[in-house]
Amino acid sequence: MKKRWIVVLIAATTLADQLSKAAALSKLALGQPVAVMPGFSLTLGFNEGSSFGMLSGVMAGKPLLMAALTGALTLMFAVMAFRARHPFERAGFALVVGGAIGNIVDRLRQGAVTDFLDLYWRDWHWPTFNVADIAITLGAVCIINASLPFRRRKEPVIDQR
Repeated sequence: MKKRWIVVLIAATTLADQLSKAAALSKLALGQPVAVMPGFSLTLGFNEGSSFGMLSGVMAGKPLLMAALTGALTLMFAVMAFRARHPFERAGFALVVGGAIGNIVDRLRQGAVTDFLDLYWRDWHWPTFNVADIAITLGAVCIINASLPFRRRKEPVIDQR
């Protein structure tokens, strides 16, 4: 993956996340599930904490602090994306950065992250999530995949700038 594609993937991920959240905000009512299929519904909610609502009590009412902390981590991951040599690693970091930017935009715009994808089994619900969370998870899988010993190339990789 060439370096310009890293920027394209970051932008596409952020755009897909923001468009999906805009649709959720305009079509869904807060806390009113819309069944899509058994085990999956669309349920609008807001998260003031980090992933899966962790730290929501500590970070409630502090969206700028949460955005700043997330922004610092996102900047580090962006640097890692441009320094990575393995294509899966570059793509993974780009997905993480794009998803993180999508969530930062929410925090700055409305003070919390918009979540709307709800997976459940009977009375048990996975924490509601969004497209940014999917991108971050897929990015982590790509990074892990690239780090596996059988995925590493035997010969040195020449950086094509």
